[in-house]
Amino acid sequence: MAEEQTIVSVRNQTRKTSISERTAVAGSSAERRKGLLGRDCLEPGSGLLIVPCESVHSFGMRFPIDVVYLDRNRKVRKVRENMVPRRFSADLLAHSVLELPAGTIRRTHTQPGDQLEIQRV
Repeated sequence: MAEEQTIVSVRNQTRKTSISERTAVAGSSAERRKGLLGRDCLEPGSGLLIVPCESVHSFGMRFPIDVVYLDRNRKVRKVRENMVPRRFSADLLAHSVLELPAGTIRRTHTQPGDQLEIQRV
């Protein structure tokens, strides 16, 4: 029997904005390898938190995403807006990566140094 994937909400405490209400956590090796591959889109209010992770790629993806790199304390280290398919991005000091629908970083004004709060739904 397959385990149910953990779902969390993500809030930017610094900006007092909701980043996502339903973010899946990719914590197993298989979940991290699959990521968002095979999906046609990422719905508004959703996302994928990849733990541990310091780099992502969009080879084989069908849509652009926003990428937020976090340290162990959930502080934003780096953001990458509108990463289109067939790209690679990294922050070698990151602990985890949050993949979001394109436009989320701009909408929530998220930037390096912001503190995020992640809670299980």
